[in-house]
Amino acid sequence: MPDAEAPRLLCVEVYEGKPLSYVTETAAGLLDELGRAAVFVPTTTRTREQYRRIRLPGPAPKFAICANGGQLLVDGVSDPDWRAAVGVRLAAECAPLAEVRERLVRTADPAWLLKERVAEDLFAYLVVERALLPDAWVKELAAWAEGRGWTVSLQGRKIYAVPKPLTKSAAAREVARRVGAGQVLAAGDSLLDADLLLAADRSWRPGHGELADTAFAAPGLTALEERGVAAGEEILRGFLGAASSV
Repeated sequence: MPDAEAPRLLCVEVYEGKPLSYVTETAAGLLDELGRAAVFVPTTTRTREQYRRIRLPGPAPKFAICANGGQLLVDGVSDPDWRAAVGVRLAAECAPLAEVRERLVRTADPAWLLKERVAEDLFAYLVVERALLPDAWVKELAAWAEGRGWTVSLQGRKIYAVPKPLTKSAAAREVARRVGAGQVLAAGDSLLDADLLLAADRSWRPGHGELADTAFAAPGLTALEERGVAAGEEILRGFLGAASSV
């Protein structure tokens, strides 16, 4: 697309004084419309702190799901009962975070490791120099984590190690129960979104990301060809169309 025809962008996230994330102006209008037509629930692997950097257009969402389902925000405040229930489930169903973090740090090569982080005392991730990261290391880590009830996901420069019982779909079901939702619509592009798309009545995935790379399919899933901000617009149109048909 020629530069002169590129869509106008609206910054929705600033980090350390610099613009970081954008939506198109068209998407901003669609988000505002969606927030007034349905219960819009931002759902992310981001921590609460990272999520709060985002300023989306439209009405402030009553609910938000952070930390891959580990934190359920209600009017911006974490629900302590939900967080406690998540902790009980993790303790019972998968290896402890300390064991997985130790493996990550011990086997990572300083030649490509940039940062190591723990998110909300729930999961761990590395920030890496992607060009230097060996594919074999990621595959070996994924196989090791699988046997301990954890999932490994590579997204851009980040390698996530997340407990399998820690899911966006469980938190989404809880929100749907509270609001009496007639249908659940979802979208996502990474391996950590797969459970949410499988649980939704209808779902969408863009033409970029881990799910597109693996040709992920599910009942009720629409696989878009659009990528990036253009995919965001199409997903919002799909949400609005589905919400208006109920």
